[in-house]
Amino acid sequence: MPDDASTSPHPNAASRPVFPQGPSFTLEDFSSRDFIVKEFIEALSETTATNRHSTGVPVGGNQPFDPKPLIRTFEHAQRRLGDISGDLEIRENELSAAVRRAEAQHTQNLNTLGRKLTQTIEAFQQLDTSLNGAGLSGGALSESTGNMAVETGRRLEELDRQRRRALDAHFLLECWDGVSNRGDLTLLENLRRSGTGEAKVRSAQIARQLLRISQRLDAESWGEAARRHDGPYATGTGGDESANIRGSGIRQNTREIIEKFSETLENDLLKQFDDFYRKANFEGMKDCATVLQDFNGGASVIALFVNQHQFFIDRSQLVTEEVGGDPEAWEKLADPDAEPSKVEPSLQSLIDEVKVVVQEESAIIKRAFPYYEQVLGKFLQRVFQQSIQQRLEMVLEKANSVSSLAFLRSLQSSRSYISALVDDLKAHGLTEHPDPISSQTALVLDQQLEDLFVPYFVGSSYIEREKRNLEELYTSLQFRFTTFHARRKRAATTFMASLSKSGTEVLSARDAYIARLESSEPPSTQKRLLLQLAGLREASDPTKPADIKLTEDDGLPSIAHAKRMLKWLAEAVGRGLELSMTSETPKDMLALVSLLLSMMGDGYIEVCLDAALDTATSQESGKAEPDFGYIQAIRNAIGIANLMVMCINTLLIPLAAGSITVRREMEKKTNLIIIRIEEKINLIEQKIIDATLAWVNKILSGQKKNDFRPKEGDNATWLERLQTPTCASICNFLARAHDTLKSLLPPSGSNLRQVLTEIALGTRNLLLEHYKRFVVNGPGGLIVTKDLTQYANILKSWDIEEHIKGPSAALDVLLEVGSLFVVGSEALQERIRGNAVSVAGRSTGNSIAGTNPGRGIGSTIKADTGLGVQEVRAYISRREDSNTAALQLVLNNL
Repeated sequence: MPDDASTSPHPNAASRPVFPQGPSFTLEDFSSRDFIVKEFIEALSETTATNRHSTGVPVGGNQPFDPKPLIRTFEHAQRRLGDISGDLEIRENELSAAVRRAEAQHTQNLNTLGRKLTQTIEAFQQLDTSLNGAGLSGGALSESTGNMAVETGRRLEELDRQRRRALDAHFLLECWDGVSNRGDLTLLENLRRSGTGEAKVRSAQIARQLLRISQRLDAESWGEAARRHDGPYATGTGGDESANIRGSGIRQNTREIIEKFSETLENDLLKQFDDFYRKANFEGMKDCATVLQDFNGGASVIALFVNQHQFFIDRSQLVTEEVGGDPEAWEKLADPDAEPSKVEPSLQSLIDEVKVVVQEESAIIKRAFPYYEQVLGKFLQRVFQQSIQQRLEMVLEKANSVSSLAFLRSLQSSRSYISALVDDLKAHGLTEHPDPISSQTALVLDQQLEDLFVPYFVGSSYIEREKRNLEELYTSLQFRFTTFHARRKRAATTFMASLSKSGTEVLSARDAYIARLESSEPPSTQKRLLLQLAGLREASDPTKPADIKLTEDDGLPSIAHAKRMLKWLAEAVGRGLELSMTSETPKDMLALVSLLLSMMGDGYIEVCLDAALDTATSQESGKAEPDFGYIQAIRNAIGIANLMVMCINTLLIPLAAGSITVRREMEKKTNLIIIRIEEKINLIEQKIIDATLAWVNKILSGQKKNDFRPKEGDNATWLERLQTPTCASICNFLARAHDTLKSLLPPSGSNLRQVLTEIALGTRNLLLEHYKRFVVNGPGGLIVTKDLTQYANILKSWDIEEHIKGPSAALDVLLEVGSLFVVGSEALQERIRGNAVSVAGRSTGNSIAGTNPGRGIGSTIKADTGLGVQEVRAYISRREDSNTAALQLVLNNL
């Protein structure tokens, strides 16, 4: 029995063939792009497994695996693949032979065509040479032949043109004959109804020519009679028949007939264009547009396309809607301390839609019009001048009704958003998409953008708005400061009078400010914000005026307020750079610098410095201990001045670099006011020094004459005292003054050090003069030494110039002076002989003269900078024992 015969007693065993049919496939199965070897093998295996299932053989776990079906299947497949491989080899051999034959034939064809091309080129060159008269033989004949051919061609072209012109003239004359004699344009009407685009173009051209002919040959139909119905035209009323008899004797109004035909032709083309537009038949639209362009420049079809555009129909109601929005958003827009919001939502929505519509319509315009740039320009003009401009005006009008700052911010955000729209349209390319936009369309976009905002930048109107807005904000913010100093200048002479007037003056100032706001008629929101800045409105009840009480802090310039003012100025500068033209920037910066110097320099810094100067001057007399509380104003003024100068130098002046004249003017104004501020600060500091020294001098004047002449019967209580009461008072006062100056004057810079240095030098000079007036005995010399040591120590503890407080410097002379009262005569004489005494020189300025250890006291004295001989003599002569022979000898040796 064969190996592949089935031995199972299956009911269908009789119907199955003894040798099952193997899988069948052909060469096409392997030629497919989707052929995969793995899937092919799996298909063979699945076929064998299916055959086993169909034989009814159980598939239990105990059934042994029978590989014979798979083996026979793969053997059959292998034999079949061998057959196919043989067939494939035969076909490959046949194709290879065919390719070789084709290549041989191709090579032969190329050689044949190359020879023919060479012959043709040679023949052409010979012909060209003969036509141009450059033949090697028979030159005159070939030249004559060439010129004759050229002349013949030119004559033929000319005759063809004349023929066409004659036909056109003949047709034109027939049309004129018909319209002038019979009053009809049948020929032209038939041409129009022919339906072709060329025929309609020719109809339009002939109609225009007929109008010109009518204007020249039938002038009466173009006169005043043509505008009246009672003229002698073909209306059945007769007329002057001898003037122009045509056929029936009735004159035809050629103008009216031709214009009616032209109108009919135009209306027909416009209706046809509209039908094509609704059907999106761009080729038909282009044909109609071409005819109408030749007919009347295309104005009517452009107007039809633009006016009936769905965008303008849909937006006609939306554009005129009232500008609403969130009241809180408008309130925030008017708040100078809040960040500027984005563009108004309804305007933003319109601009976003314009962007989409213009980009979509530009593709349609290019396909529908032969002169698409002109149509796109008209479309853009309509979009900007009607839709965007109307909405922009309404938004700015709404913003202006809120506040001037809201108007400026809305103007900036609107300009920025519309500029972004223009940039996006340029980047898209519109009709040239995806290529760059054409220069003509780019020029139209720039012009439309500029025209939108021209009314807001006429002359100096924009910068005047900015200045007015800043001035209102600055004035409101400085109201309490200004009122405080205005009241100070009008202060009453008596205390009770000042109490009675202070309240009424504040109320009158408040009422005057409110009245001034009412007279300028600002918007309600702006008025409320300005009153809140001025502190004249309750936050809880904006409609109720607030009762204000001025304090000393209101009279001090606030650095926080100055920063707010500069922040508002910076916002205005940024807005101006974005909105105004570059050529006007230097002038705008000059205007802003002038405003800043006026409001912050003159009206803020100098006012407080004048007040501080008045206070300092009033304390110069030394009748009472000076109160240095006003120095806080100097510190704030210096800080604000630094901020102001930094803003001007880093922000405003560089922006005016385009104009040297304006830049110099700005620098000149800034330098002038800075010089005034510095002069006032220097004057105030000098007043501080004078008041301090005046009070020190007053305390010194209270020194008792016997403070330095204690008696021996005082039980030595003088030895227990570290210093005299006068010295204690002066040291306490100097300590308080030093702490006050150090806390109130700016730590940076040299102002504090210079003031303290001047006070130290002045106190030293006062002390040197002071001890020339007292008689000092032996115990009193010890007291003098203690006092002078206390003075020197407290002055040296200050942060002053090193050449003032350093070793052998100006303050050390106090210690040397004290030693003159305690050293005995012999020791004093010895010090003079041994050149051991060194006296620091007295300084009237910043130069201090020292002594040379190698020279004696008398030889080291200088007339201007050191202790003179007379001064040393004066101190020694105040000693109680100065009349002794020993001291007289010392005095004689000086």
